[in-house]
Amino acid sequence: MKIVGVGCGPGMLTEEAIAAISRASLVYGSPRAIDLARSHIPGGCTVREIEDYKSLRTLPVDAVVLSTGDPMLAGLGYLEGEVIPGISSLQITLARLHIPMTQISVVAAHGRDHDAAIRETVAEISRGRTVFLLADPGFEVPHLAKHFLPPPPGLTITLCEQLGYPDERVVTGTPDAPPVPCNDLFVILVNPGAMRRSH
Repeated sequence: MKIVGVGCGPGMLTEEAIAAISRASLVYGSPRAIDLARSHIPGGCTVREIEDYKSLRTLPVDAVVLSTGDPMLAGLGYLEGEVIPGISSLQITLARLHIPMTQISVVAAHGRDHDAAIRETVAEISRGRTVFLLADPGFEVPHLAKHFLPPPPGLTITLCEQLGYPDERVVTGTPDAPPVPCNDLFVILVNPGAMRRSH
């Protein structure tokens, strides 16, 4: 089995991913993942939408499983098989904001306990780390922001949504005026700013 990252938006497939998809005879993926890879899926290939993620472990060895973004960033990289990386929302966010990856702590809130993710974010910020938070549609940015009130000097909260799509939006706010998502597909970057220099 191959677990192939299709990137976080259109045009973000690697050449290795395109080659694996173009040789596939059986492809599984979410509707969004299939859409991102569609132009590279060969004619005659059987394409199935994933309905039961637990059953993915029982797929045949020749299956190609599409994972949005990168399989190793809260994706399907836990499956047995060859993992082909994709261009992740983490990479695109840091590129858009010109932030080195070495300054980042990653916190996953996607499909997980949001309060636990917020506690982890607060702990990382207290260490002077910039936090990339992988959110899900139910994540409430104002609830995160209130944990940084009163606002520490220089701390910002940046919302990145629809990365790579024509309606991509990147907006930065503060804990007392946090950005609000307009779409279900978003990530958050909490940057301690001036706080980092004091550690």
